[in-house]
Amino acid sequence: MKYSILFPGQGSQYVGMGKEFSDYNSSSKNKYEIASEILGFNLSDISFNGPEEQLKNTQFTQPAIFVHSYIAALELKYKHNIKFIAGAGHSLGEITALTVANSISFEDAVKIIKVRSNSMADAGSINPGTMAAIFGATDIQIKEICAQEGIVVPANLNAPGQIVISGEFDAVNSALNTAKLIGIRRVIPLNVSGAFHSPLMSSARKKLSKVVNSISFKNAEFPIVQNVTAELTVDKEEIKQNLISQLESPVRWNESINRINELGVEQYVECGPGKVLSGLNRRILKNSVNFSIGTPKEIDEFKS
Repeated sequence: MKYSILFPGQGSQYVGMGKEFSDYNSSSKNKYEIASEILGFNLSDISFNGPEEQLKNTQFTQPAIFVHSYIAALELKYKHNIKFIAGAGHSLGEITALTVANSISFEDAVKIIKVRSNSMADAGSINPGTMAAIFGATDIQIKEICAQEGIVVPANLNAPGQIVISGEFDAVNSALNTAKLIGIRRVIPLNVSGAFHSPLMSSARKKLSKVVNSISFKNAEFPIVQNVTAELTVDKEEIKQNLISQLESPVRWNESINRINELGVEQYVECGPGKVLSGLNRRILKNSVNFSIGTPKEIDEFKS
């Protein structure tokens, strides 16, 4: 059986995420303690108890999703001894994929996420912006929708007919008006703290570059499809540069999944909170077999 492992990004979080793993064994609990020490706040308390409004803040959301996803993947590998032929992660999830592939250590991943999440939040204050989901538009229509005065770009190329745009408030609002005028019936403004994966994240790049370049990366143990290129790589230098470029570049998720599919993958396993990626997979690959692993019970029920 050929398996691929996938990791979610922001938007998948929920209050209580990861608690069942922390209660399940001391190893999982210890991961939260290590992360909390590096971050300088009690990650387990925010993950398990909220409040939801605090958990939605980028600087808390990113490490919370990462630790939950990482633990889920480790427990799955331990219980079922699965070897993955490829992996990918959506935005933040790419760091989780690289950690599970042992390109970076858990501790170093938390250090990167601490800088990444805080610098992205700061960029959202320096260059305010927003994001919106567009459903049912063609590639040509997306170009027309983004042809506005000001900055607005495709940010998440999630699946056929499902795109997220990102940019300045006025430009995004104009883009949504254009979408409605050309017959796009479903557009959803997103409740986010910044224009992620757009040029408005440029101020975060310097800080992220500094921390990424200070950390020792290794070649990945299995290929990772990175968001920026939608191509497989195990090369540590390529991984580092793409991880930095990801801040201002679109997440090419649709292409990434199709690239993994070319390897003959038979089962896609999403590790972490929610089932967003499994849902996208069903749009990208109609007959794909998908599993979502977010609790010890789901690991027990997994059929390898």
